Amino acid sequence: MNSMTARRPLWHRMRPWVWIAVLIAVYLWAFNGLNFEGVQSTAKSVSLSILDGFMHPDWDYVYDPAGEDLLRGLLETLTISILGTFVSGFLCIPFAFWAAANISKLRAISGTGKVVLSVIRVFPEMIVAILFIKAVGPGSFAGVLALGVHSVGMLAKLYAESIESIDQGPSEALTAAGASKLQVLWFAVLPQVIPQFFSYALYRFEINMRSATTLGLVGAGGIGTPLLFALTSRNWNRVGVILLGIIILVILTDLISGWIRKKIV
Repeated sequence: MNSMTARRPLWHRMRPWVWIAVLIAVYLWAFNGLNFEGVQSTAKSVSLSILDGFMHPDWDYVYDPAGEDLLRGLLETLTISILGTFVSGFLCIPFAFWAAANISKLRAISGTGKVVLSVIRVFPEMIVAILFIKAVGPGSFAGVLALGVHSVGMLAKLYAESIESIDQGPSEALTAAGASKLQVLWFAVLPQVIPQFFSYALYRFEINMRSATTLGLVGAGGIGTPLLFALTSRNWNRVGVILLGIIILVILTDLISGWIRKKIV
C-alpha cells in the first residue's frame, strides 16, 4: 500500500492540500471584506425585549372583528402565493417548450429560451415587487405579479428539463404513424410531463409562501406590512405573534403540499 502511494504523481498527493489552501484563502478573503464595527451597547436590552415579546405574544391581535388582524394578514399572504403560483404555472409552459432542446431542431432556439429564463431569474422577488409597485401601485396585486413573473424563470427551467428527459418512443411512434406536431405534443409529450409539472408547481408554491411573507416589507401586501409596522414601532409582542403565525402557516403549507405531491407523482 505504501509503495502504491509513493508511486502516485506529486500532483495527486498535493491536490487535497491545494484545495484546502484555496478554501481557506476564500474564507479569509470573505471575512476581510466584512465591515465589523463591534456590538452596539443596546444589543443586550433590545435582544431581551425581542425575546420577551416572543415569549408573550399579543394574542389579541390574532383576530379583531373591527380592523386588521393576524388572520387577515395570513389569509392575504396565502392568497398572494396561490395566485402567484397559478399565474407562473401556466405562463411558464410556453417558455419551457421554447427552452427545451428536444422540441426544436435548432439549438439556437432553445439556447435563446434558456438565456431569457436566466435573465428572468436574475432579479429577486423584492426588486420585481418594487417595479410592479411603481407600475400598479402598492398592494396585493403587485405581490401577485411579482411572484408570478419571478417564478416563471425557475419553473420554466424545471419544466424544460422535464420535457428534455421524456421517453422519445411514443413521440417517434406517433410521428411514424403520420401524426402532426400538435398531436405528438398532446398525446405523447404532455401525458409524460404533466405529473412533474404539478409537482414542481407545488414545490414552487412552498417557496412562494415564504417569499409572500416578506413582500409586504416593500408594500406588496401580505403579512409583511403589519410585521414591518410592528418592527418599526418596537412592538415586540405583536412581532412575536406575527412570526408565530408565519411559522404555523409555512409548516401547514409544507405538510399539505408534500402530501399532495406524493399523491400526484
